[in-house]
Amino acid sequence: MEDSTSSPLISLSNSADESQRPQPENRLPSLGSTVEYCLSEFNLSQFLQALLVSFAWIFDAQQTFITVFTDAQPPPSSPAGHGGSSYSSIISEWHLNPEDPILTGLPASSFFIGCLVGGLALSTLADTSLGRKNMLFYSCLLMALSSFLAAFSPNLLVYSCLKFLSGFGRATIATSSLVLATELVGKRWRGQVGVMGFLCFFCGFLSLPAIAYLNRDSSWRNLYFYTSIPPILYSILVKFLVRESPRWLLVRGKKEEALNTLRCIASLSQSSLNLAISKVCENEGSSDDNMDLYSALKVLMQKQWASRRISAVMVMGFGIGVVYFGMPLGLGTLSFNLYLSVTFNALSELPASLLTLILIEKFKRRSSIWVFTIISGIFSLLSVMELGEIWSKLEIGFESVSFFSACTALNIYLLYTTELFPTCVRNSALAMARQAVVLGGAVSPVLVAAGRRNKFWCYGVFGLVIWLSGVLVLLLPETKGRALCDTVE
Repeated sequence: MEDSTSSPLISLSNSADESQRPQPENRLPSLGSTVEYCLSEFNLSQFLQALLVSFAWIFDAQQTFITVFTDAQPPPSSPAGHGGSSYSSIISEWHLNPEDPILTGLPASSFFIGCLVGGLALSTLADTSLGRKNMLFYSCLLMALSSFLAAFSPNLLVYSCLKFLSGFGRATIATSSLVLATELVGKRWRGQVGVMGFLCFFCGFLSLPAIAYLNRDSSWRNLYFYTSIPPILYSILVKFLVRESPRWLLVRGKKEEALNTLRCIASLSQSSLNLAISKVCENEGSSDDNMDLYSALKVLMQKQWASRRISAVMVMGFGIGVVYFGMPLGLGTLSFNLYLSVTFNALSELPASLLTLILIEKFKRRSSIWVFTIISGIFSLLSVMELGEIWSKLEIGFESVSFFSACTALNIYLLYTTELFPTCVRNSALAMARQAVVLGGAVSPVLVAAGRRNKFWCYGVFGLVIWLSGVLVLLLPETKGRALCDTVE
């Protein structure tokens, strides 16, 4: 793979005057250095594009955790004062046995299975035929429409099938959004733009218990109405307002489209853009430009460095995913108000995102992930211990710290993965990493069900799994401060 620490195409001037900006040299530039030169100065257009793309994380968060409320066992009473007769979930409406983990867990499991299948089926489309923008559009639209139809489900089977479709669509939303946003800016702003998505996820997660609380006396179906209509409208905005990644367009040989995108978002004159792009297009020739649908996966498996990296990344993602998805699902096993518990977990996303912004700027990726997986594991194990009544009251505190640490580790993990692989396979690699996280989420409901009888099988196993998986980050290279590569060579 091309050395990502190689000299950039241009030695950029601090002057804002275009006439004083150094022009491309006569030596043959690389694709990555050319795009880096064009996008090096962060401007309002890039910010607005990245912000609009990051909004997809809001709806991703809502649909990921919505079953915490729609599939919950209705309480006989609550501090808010509403009774069980006015509270409707799928358990009360369809008279399900809350002690049956197979039936009550079927919709949530179907959602995560849909995420797994969707990730396997769609993971390379953003790198090959569809691109990042179209993948984001179709994924968000499918998730939103299936969630809207879920509100009309007549029975558990239809509801579970629609949850499967929702998960299938949702599978590539975060990956397409994160990759597209980070490829619209230069390396100096890559981490900050990535954190925008995490902050949007926090907003979506935090809005969910608020919406659920406001509808606590009505049917669970309303929750799907209120969380599915906005992403349908958002999908339309993506189709007409979002620009495709210029990196992907150039890798795919679409020079004119790349130039049009760069004219809209880059702070360069047209002559500078034409000169820079024409040089690289004349001299760049790679088999990566003509990849078929699963060529990206083939590259990841055949290249020794790539297979080693993706294997370590996926095992690590599995451990983080078990805790990240499992802890919110297991909140019902704690002796604490469900709305407040979910709110506390959602609030953990904000400091985790802000801390991620600092960590990626000041510290190395590997050490940050390792430290926070250890912290998450320790506090997850502490929440299992039964050392008296006072200790039991600290359960929600231990759980919140563990979840916060898992959130931070996941944020850095996703950004780190985008830096480990070149543009031609980046979305596929990130999709596979996300699939590993989702696989952990698919396993977590089983552990949560077992934890109702013995908490160690829930939070105890959570702690051990994330701690052991975090060690694998030490096998990967550090990427802090390195430019993104575009081809496998």
